[in-house]
Amino acid sequence: MTLIKSISGIRGTIGGTVGEGLTPLDIVKFTAAYGSWILKKSNNSKIVLGRDARISGEMVNSLVTATLQGLGITVIDLGLSTTPTVEIAVPMEKAGGGIILTASHNPKQWNALKLLNEFGEFISDEEGKEILTIAENADFNFADVNNLGKVIHNDSYLQKHIDAILAIPLVDVEAIKKANFKIAIDCVNSTGGIFVPALLKALGVNTIFELYCEPNGEFPHNPEPLPENLTEIAKVVQSKNADLGIVVDPDVDRLCFVNEDGTMFGEEYTLVAVADFILKHTVGNTVSNLSSTRALRDVTEKAGAKYTAAAVGEVNVVNQMKATNAIIGGEGNGGIIYPELHYGRDALVGIALFLTHLAKFGKTISMLRASYPNYHISKNKITLTPEMDIDDLLKKVENKYKKQPLSTIDGLKIEFDNTWVHLRKSNTEPIIRIYSEAANEAIAENLAQKIISDIKEILNLQ
Repeated sequence: MTLIKSISGIRGTIGGTVGEGLTPLDIVKFTAAYGSWILKKSNNSKIVLGRDARISGEMVNSLVTATLQGLGITVIDLGLSTTPTVEIAVPMEKAGGGIILTASHNPKQWNALKLLNEFGEFISDEEGKEILTIAENADFNFADVNNLGKVIHNDSYLQKHIDAILAIPLVDVEAIKKANFKIAIDCVNSTGGIFVPALLKALGVNTIFELYCEPNGEFPHNPEPLPENLTEIAKVVQSKNADLGIVVDPDVDRLCFVNEDGTMFGEEYTLVAVADFILKHTVGNTVSNLSSTRALRDVTEKAGAKYTAAAVGEVNVVNQMKATNAIIGGEGNGGIIYPELHYGRDALVGIALFLTHLAKFGKTISMLRASYPNYHISKNKITLTPEMDIDDLLKKVENKYKKQPLSTIDGLKIEFDNTWVHLRKSNTEPIIRIYSEAANEAIAENLAQKIISDIKEILNLQ
């Protein structure tokens, strides 16, 4: 059993011993801490709640709802929803915050409480620490019987989210209709099975081949949208002669595409393609995290704009976007953040923008992919002993490459001519994760192995 208490929320496997898994008592404790923090911070006694379709969702939803009611908080329950939909609903409802019950791409035994502020954005590091302190101290003050919170069920936000997307000036429904796309979708039996077909129909897509669109939480494969988990939709795209495939994760904040020949567009290139489209029509900057592909910088600079890298994590990307007035940003895991709609990863707005881009491009999706610089990211890790001073080790690697362009805002990133390597230490294990990118797999892997060799050499000198 696992329970991870992080600044952005509480994540764990369902069941087990209190404090070691996401048990009912843990759910109540951390919900009470968050609700207490909201009341103290804003005196706003309204919180929006939504969940993905995983099996434990209904049970967790009941516990969270009752706990918030016990604090005197009114719960706006969206029911089966998506992370970006809840993010949009918080400010529209003028709520003090929001909770999304989802463990994102984790398997079905996991669930989590993702915590939002009054803007519908993920809470900050400092705010997360305040909530964890409240939880550890059990600093709760529950309401008396005359002041219990209410529950308001609201199923209108599917349509409200779609309407907001259709209202975006760059989303061209007529162009998408005219393209007459045939699209296969894999929604991993979660809430994307409700939201993605509804959006596609609103965009004028008439031919949709649905794969795993029943929101029953029985994930048919590992729900992380990586190539090794997408073999079935690749076959459907080919067998049905579809123009493309669309894949989302259980809470619909990550997005990737399958080419018409069954090959992968590449989740790293979801943001690249959407940003390219935005930059063709809007002047402005872009942001992604340090571990995302260099291709975004390439298309940004080609458009005469400025690219900036942020520390890994959605809240860090959002903060950097605000600081640089970025018009598009996100993460290389298929996360699109389009502030014209809201500051959160949103697969639904990504679908609408991408389909508009593809329709106007007028050629196949594989040709669109071929129009971008081609890079490959290699992912490795090196395991160290628990007593190892990893920060000191990274400092020595930094010193070895001090003549290269460096970033230390999140671990250590070293840039070379057209390649880079990013070293990040784990917060939970004595591990350094090593990401490297180059024009092909062999060069990227060789770069990673060179850095691993450097680390081993440094360790031998200690």
